[in-house]
This record gives sequence, structure tokens and C-alpha cells, in this order.
Amino acid sequence: MTAESLHASAVEALTRWETPDPDQDSLRHTYLAFLAASSQGCLRASAAGHLTGSAIVFDATRRHVLLTLHPRVGKWIQLGGHCEPTDDSLADAALREAREESGMPELVLDTTDPADPGGGIVHLHTHPITCSLGVPTRHLDVRYRVIAAPTSDGELPQVVRSDESVDLRWWPVDALPDDAGDDIATLIDAALRDGSSR
Repeated sequence: MTAESLHASAVEALTRWETPDPDQDSLRHTYLAFLAASSQGCLRASAAGHLTGSAIVFDATRRHVLLTLHPRVGKWIQLGGHCEPTDDSLADAALREAREESGMPELVLDTTDPADPGGGIVHLHTHPITCSLGVPTRHLDVRYRVIAAPTSDGELPQVVRSDESVDLRWWPVDALPDDAGDDIATLIDAALRDGSSR
């Protein structure tokens, strides 16, 4: 893929996404306006801001969520990160990041229609951050629900912490850590409310 095709895919996904409420619809329109003004809006090289892909990862029962203790943010947040020009879509970026950060290659995007470019999006969130390049910017985060395969023994899947994380662990969805990110509970609610294809 190319940066141009990733951009086109992002526009299509956001255009087709059926938002759950007026606030999310307003953010969707903001993201689309940003992309209309910035052909590089999916890449970290866009200093004014850029779209990112995140994955809220659940175990197969949807009773546990995988969170990372992010070294820059200093809080427990969902997995995810920057898009790469080789990503086919925002969903692919979110899934790639989740697989890299968790050590679980079998993670899958949870959507009712894999052919729908907007399928799988559960939440949008914009936040200021200083990226790895040391430049203050903002992330226009597009969040997807991702599911870990069930284990044969019924235990939670094993994870492997990457160097992008201080810690990585499963948390009960109703017993999140005190230092969870400010909108993690909202994100979990949105992902669970959105339903499931499996």
C-alpha cells in the first residue's frame, strides 16, 4: 500500500462508520475535514496531527481487557499507535500495533462485516501528545475492538510485553486500575455496547 491509499481507506472508513451518538459524529466530521486538508494526515510526519489506530483488546469472554502501562503517558491505556505507509487501512494499523505490543499474532478484528471499511470502529478520541520525534502534536485516534483467541484451558491468553510498554496485563472490565487512562472506561463501554460478531 501507499500513503495515498491509506489516506483514501481512512476517508472511506470514517465516511461509512455509523456513529453511536452526536459527539462521536461531530468527531467523525472533524477527522474527515482534517483528512480533506492533509493528504499526509495518516502519517506521523504530519506535525499538525495525525490519525492513529488503537485496539481495545478483549479476551474471548469479553470479561477482561488488555491494557499497557504507557511509558510517556504514565497510565494504563489501550494498545495502538502510528500508521505506516504499508498498512492497508486504519484497522490494519490498529491490529498490527496490537499484535506487536502484545506478542499475540492470533488477535482478530471483531466486526460484523469484514468487508465494510467502517466496520470495527467503536470510538474516536483526540488528545495532545509529544510523539517519539519529540514534537508536540495531537493524535486523532480511531479505535477498534479486537479479540484474543480462546485458550484450550480457559485461562487468559499469555502476553509478551514489548519495549514500548512499562507493563502489560489483563484487567477485569469491571475492575480497572486506579491509574487507567481518563477515557478507558468510556472506551470499554463503547466497545462492549457495540456488540460482537463472534
